[in-house]
Amino acid sequence: MNPFKFGTIVQDDFFTDRKNELAELCHKLDSENHVVLISPRRFGKSSLVFKALSQMDRPQICLDLQYVMSVGNFSEQLLRAIFKLYPFEKIKHLFSHFRVAPTLSTNAVTGALDVSFQPVANSQILLEDAMNLLQKVAQQSEQRMIVVLDEFQEVVKIQDGFDKQLRSLMQRQQGVNYILLGSQESMMEEIFEKKKSPFYHFGQIMRLNKIPYQDFYDYIYLRLPDIDETAKGQIADNILQFTQCHPYYTQQLASQVWELIVYRGVIDHVVDSAIEALQCLHDLDFERLWLTQNRTDRATLKRLAACLPASAQQPSSTVQSSLKRLVRQGYVVRTEVYAIEDPFFRRWILSKIN
Repeated sequence: MNPFKFGTIVQDDFFTDRKNELAELCHKLDSENHVVLISPRRFGKSSLVFKALSQMDRPQICLDLQYVMSVGNFSEQLLRAIFKLYPFEKIKHLFSHFRVAPTLSTNAVTGALDVSFQPVANSQILLEDAMNLLQKVAQQSEQRMIVVLDEFQEVVKIQDGFDKQLRSLMQRQQGVNYILLGSQESMMEEIFEKKKSPFYHFGQIMRLNKIPYQDFYDYIYLRLPDIDETAKGQIADNILQFTQCHPYYTQQLASQVWELIVYRGVIDHVVDSAIEALQCLHDLDFERLWLTQNRTDRATLKRLAACLPASAQQPSSTVQSSLKRLVRQGYVVRTEVYAIEDPFFRRWILSKIN
């Protein structure tokens, strides 16, 4: 079986290192504090969190805010998650204080309990009742509950005032650890570090960086097929030189390399062949992405792809606006410097402008 995995939550033998980060996260969750986990997209935040949760015998609820449409929808999703933990028959007595009764039905496909509210219901009341129920079931548990809210920066987009109301309810809860994940770094920093923000200093901030080169090298080397050791070492290094140790793209490229070696017997220039195959696979997606960009952002992407200063031939204010926009959209990340997030997209741009 291909030993490299990407695109989904990575667990068990597919999980790459992160020993220090895993120990730190578990340590933080042993306290009564909340955790704010920040990193660019596809750095493995969710995999790290689920790895930590798998080691804890505690009730867990996970919601992704990018799929929440409204405050009422958040309340519905929270109740569904509670019902996955506790059968309705065991907690139905806790609904006596609900001011708006939810409509419950069984999902014909999954068999799970579905929850909905009347569209005219007051969203503030729905949220208060759902969060109060969460508090009550948490108090009944022998272990503190863990609630994971992924893509938390979306909290400011869902509905005006939602962040203030949610913060006021969360701060009064006992027996709950919140893990708040976010991939848009500037927005997460504004939410948790700006004094006027409702979530100012709400939890301990933890930043997830790239996996160190040597750790990733060892991981890849041990999982490549049984070929000449020198060739194997060169292949592992070539993969990391191209991906710059980006967790997602490293796993993706290593997976393609493994396939080419095992099923096609390719060894010479196998990394170049794998890169070419993946670039061709996503050619149409990259073209569509490129066409959505304005001329200023295209110029910025071109210069970043060529490793040139993005500010050349453009006013600094224009460049900064372009970079901020591209970072917010997830196409550019800033670590030590600004860089295009997807190395395959970077190579695609270079192939088109040269």
